[in-house]
Amino acid sequence: MSDYKPRKPVPPFSLPLEGRLLTHRRLLVELMRNLPQPRRDEMLDWLDERAIYQDGQEDPGAVPGEGIELELARADEFQVLKKLVRIASD
Repeated sequence: MSDYKPRKPVPPFSLPLEGRLLTHRRLLVELMRNLPQPRRDEMLDWLDERAIYQDGQEDPGAVPGEGIELELARADEFQVLKKLVRIASD
């Protein structure tokens, strides 16, 4: 008989932390939405520049190094913010 006991899966975020992150996202979108149009356009361009992860590697077949998850998550969040600001501004 084995002593193996499966562990409970750990969610990637706790609900309180996810709630805080969503609150900050909503606040940022609202702040950007209320900017004057020229400044909002500048911010959207700034988000657009950061919405794609740039690793500086020339080789498309290069294997990503450790820690890339954080950078990809950041790029993804910039993409989400950009879309939400555009939707909220229409």
